[in-house]
Amino acid sequence: MSNDIVLESSLRIDGELCSESALPHIWAECVGAGRANEALRADWQQQFREVVDACGFRYIRFHGVFHDDMFVYRESYGSGFGPNVNLPSPVFTFSYVDKVFDHILECGARPFVELGFMPRELATEHETVFWWGAHASPPKDMARWVELVTRSIEHWIGRYGLAEVREWRFELWNEPNLMPHFWTGTKTEYFELYEHTVRAIKKIDSELKVGGPATSVFVPDDRYKGEVEDRSATLETSTAPDVDALDWRPVWIEDFIAWCAERELPVDFISTHLYPTDYAYGADGQGVHITRYADATYDDLVLLRDLVANSAYPDAEIHITEWSTSPSSRDFIHDTLFAATSIIRSYLKCATLADSISYWTFTDVFEEGGAGIGPFHGGFGMVNEAGMHKPTFHAFAMLHRLGDRLLLATSDGVVTRDSRTSAVSALFFNYPEEMARRAVGSANSYPATRALAKVGSSRRVRHSIGQLKPGTTFLVEIMDWEHGNVAEAWHRLGSPINLSRADSKYLSVVADSLRRFTLTVTDNGTLEIDVDLPPWAVLSLRQAA
Repeated sequence: MSNDIVLESSLRIDGELCSESALPHIWAECVGAGRANEALRADWQQQFREVVDACGFRYIRFHGVFHDDMFVYRESYGSGFGPNVNLPSPVFTFSYVDKVFDHILECGARPFVELGFMPRELATEHETVFWWGAHASPPKDMARWVELVTRSIEHWIGRYGLAEVREWRFELWNEPNLMPHFWTGTKTEYFELYEHTVRAIKKIDSELKVGGPATSVFVPDDRYKGEVEDRSATLETSTAPDVDALDWRPVWIEDFIAWCAERELPVDFISTHLYPTDYAYGADGQGVHITRYADATYDDLVLLRDLVANSAYPDAEIHITEWSTSPSSRDFIHDTLFAATSIIRSYLKCATLADSISYWTFTDVFEEGGAGIGPFHGGFGMVNEAGMHKPTFHAFAMLHRLGDRLLLATSDGVVTRDSRTSAVSALFFNYPEEMARRAVGSANSYPATRALAKVGSSRRVRHSIGQLKPGTTFLVEIMDWEHGNVAEAWHRLGSPINLSRADSKYLSVVADSLRRFTLTVTDNGTLEIDVDLPPWAVLSLRQAA
């Protein structure tokens, strides 16, 4: 793009001279995926390359780098036709992980390494979580865990170089507060594992970046206050007439910081997961689904940022290593236009509050509960298993096209400039005013999501951008109920579980059929934007190539 699109150093929007501020692209810093072994699949790799190119993701995080199906750690070696042979000492093999990390780096991204889960032969307990059987226990031998971490990182440094691995992040475990599902030990045992892990990594090189505690959600009660999960502590939450009036707090973060500070342990970043939904337990022991308000993520981040700034680690990075509209891989909202609009709204509002907010996940090649049933089953992915682009894919692509300098911010969008090329771009959305403070929530079927289609009215987006080069052409793309809404098109086909080739071809075309037209800068150097956006629609504007 030519840098002569802007005639003067400052633009005018709606007649006012623009001042500029930074717009960090926190939406592109990291993205999630299910587990390491899935990254060996050709379709996973193809989809990852595509989302990096289209959405600019810089890091990727997933579970299971030490899981048995990656064969990193072995105390025995079987022939397949007889009993395993016990090895005199653990053997570490990295060929599977190398294939995954090589592909990530070749795509132009980097691994955000989640250290876990426990190899079976190193686990103290053999209860598992997920369809693929992750072992969530502390190690039976801490020295061998330290050796596993040390040998792994030394291998990666040898393969990729110290300068490269210094750019990575090493996060210990995943959601250890969800006991005993993701961690069969206690809170203190997790903290002790962090102590041994961070000391081992810093012994290799002091500039390697390590953090935690990778805990799940904020809560308004004491269910995770002690050494084990206390479900009875959620009774008040489950019966609260207004859950948004409760005092939602981060899980384990304050205790983790205090514990590390007391022992003078390094903490390069604080990581946690923010989902604007929760599951509390009623008196009958059944889970009660709770949906918080639309700005819960923003308010949680403000609290977390203030907490870290006033802690013993004020310079620690803040990484939200999982985030989505809900933590369920069977939530049909994930497939919809409503999720895309909600995501854009939240990311733009939260852009300066964290170092990354990692969307969970980029693909429906995701098997925590086994493969999904049907092409649109509420999976986390912005791309479905067959590679079709959901509205959330287009949301991230539109966010990626924004510049890094903010010229105008309104309640329904932004105008930006690229500091390198001076290219002007914009993104507007219609999150209906009728939603008030409501979030999009969750749905256990696709038809249940369609009630939101009846909410809201059109919104007129009207702006004048002056001081541009006359004749410059801008491309407008609009995603709405009739354009790019692939799950709705699938629903109109009768929601087939198994697609014909013709159906697949048709839906792939629908998925990318946004409404497109061009606008041209007038002879007096003004770009006039005047568009009626239907409810839930999203509009992207950028200089035409």
